[in-house]
Amino acid sequence: MAGKIDESLFSAHEHALEKEERCPKCGSVLVIKHSKRGPFKACTGYPACDFVESLHHNDGHVVKELGLPCPECGNELVLRQGRFGMFIGCSAYPECQHIEKRDQEPVTEGVDVTCPECGKGKLHEKKSRFGKAFYACDAYPKCKFAVNLKPVKGCCEVCGFALLLEKQTASGEVKVCASKKCQHKQG
Repeated sequence: MAGKIDESLFSAHEHALEKEERCPKCGSVLVIKHSKRGPFKACTGYPACDFVESLHHNDGHVVKELGLPCPECGNELVLRQGRFGMFIGCSAYPECQHIEKRDQEPVTEGVDVTCPECGKGKLHEKKSRFGKAFYACDAYPKCKFAVNLKPVKGCCEVCGFALLLEKQTASGEVKVCASKKCQHKQG
């Protein structure tokens, strides 16, 4: 081996902040701790002092000012980073809670797939926060119908459910009943 490991690297001060910060509540020293939700600053005076401050910035902080007016209050729209990703919202939050919704494309061009649960909404392709596609009713939150496979117009020949799903198998494409109770495969 080339050299000996410096044991001072593993001292009790491994969580010390680079610049010693003091607790705004009691004046004790702050240290960095880790939890399943990520790193945070905590007061060494715990349990007498319960001060904590998250080091993750998934709290809706402003990433970029967009220079566009909010349609509700006229203040500037900003790009924010939230816990579920980026979104556009009003800079006057929390007084104005306007959020811009992304336009969703229909599942298939020229073919409208009606929601089998509410019968009013249309199914649209959406992306989860992990980037995976799913298909949900555009009448959300009144209707919470959603499926992971691509919807196809048609009825199940066994239970009569008003929607089929396209499923890729080793033997080719199969249509499956969208009802969770049935899930009958048909040609």
